[in-house]
Amino acid sequence: MCIGCSAIITVALETEWDIMDSLTPEQRHKNMSSIRSKGTSIEVVLQKALWHHGYRYRKNYASLPGRPDIAITKYRIAIFCDSEFFHGKDWGKLKQRLENSSNGTYWIKKITRNMQRDVENEQALRLQDWIVLRFWGKDIKKHTDDCLKVIDEAVLSRINRKEESIKQKQQ
Repeated sequence: MCIGCSAIITVALETEWDIMDSLTPEQRHKNMSSIRSKGTSIEVVLQKALWHHGYRYRKNYASLPGRPDIAITKYRIAIFCDSEFFHGKDWGKLKQRLENSSNGTYWIKKITRNMQRDVENEQALRLQDWIVLRFWGKDIKKHTDDCLKVIDEAVLSRINRKEESIKQKQQ
């Protein structure tokens, strides 16, 4: 994530919306255009931790629904690194704040559609027998080890499932 972008999200989540909307349209355009969909800071933190932990993965794997931020193909695990604002964390509170903002209807519609798309992609991945994990950006940054534990558990679950399948075939 770019240097100024985390500040936008922080302002959006922690202050009144009127303060966030004090930017001129040109400033808003510049800020919004610099928000990336790939290679964000939260993705990089988790990718580095996974690499050091011995996992090999694909980034933004286009062959899968939703183009997961990280795909551990060996174990069929799709990982999404979601920002709190764009994916609607604490949606009840966030929606209420957005309703009072100047461009609230746009953001409510956009974030609602993002959340619907998240559910659709997750269902499609599960139908293809992928384990789907989602982590919030702040959880990745503050609790990376906990995120790795969840991934380790998913890997072990996949390994155990594979071993059980092999045993059943041998019987």
